[in-house]
Amino acid sequence: MKKINLLFLLLLLIFTTSCAVKRHHRISYFKKYPPKKYVEIGYASWYGKKFHGRPTASGEIYNMYDLTAAHKKLPLGTYVKVTNLANRKSVIVKINDRGPFVKGRIIDLSYAAAKKIGMAEKGVQKVKIEIVSVPKYAKKYKNFFKYKKIYSVQVGSFKFKNNAIIMLSSLKKITKTVFYRKVKINGSIFYRVYAGKFKYKNSAKKLLQKLLKYGFDGFVVEIDE
Repeated sequence: MKKINLLFLLLLLIFTTSCAVKRHHRISYFKKYPPKKYVEIGYASWYGKKFHGRPTASGEIYNMYDLTAAHKKLPLGTYVKVTNLANRKSVIVKINDRGPFVKGRIIDLSYAAAKKIGMAEKGVQKVKIEIVSVPKYAKKYKNFFKYKKIYSVQVGSFKFKNNAIIMLSSLKKITKTVFYRKVKINGSIFYRVYAGKFKYKNSAKKLLQKLLKYGFDGFVVEIDE
């Protein structure tokens, strides 16, 4: 009987040790290339049943019960710690999708992650994001971790790319810095046209006044560089 118990304990020890090694290997692999510092504060939302079972930007199938999230810029495969600033509850999630495409929000959590930090009922909550680890390939993309904000003037938003390009041509006669960005909102693609890139909001406001004189309409926005 003692021999059987001893054999059982030995097998259990081997199993638990091998599992621990695997987990440690995975964490050390990601932590080999961490950025120096990355802290982001803003509003988080979450998405659930509507997207459950659909492919994410990473190619993984979205599962609302997994601890995952969508972020606009961080490399897919990055792990971040998300802290609910209202109750200080935290959760570590894997970035496997892009979003949120709503002004003022910095991350879209899975339902399970939102529930972990006590925001599933509220829907939107102010949070702090800190990087835990990044995938190996991300060392090539240092700009991901700068995450600078700039001010610009949004002049138009079009369903057709051609219309955005036509507006860009007109804007170039007034200001040199013009560009468009492709965004996805509620499953639909839009092409947003911007003029100017400024460090200060007042500079963007001055350009807006100039554009209004030329018959363009628009408003100042804060966007990622």
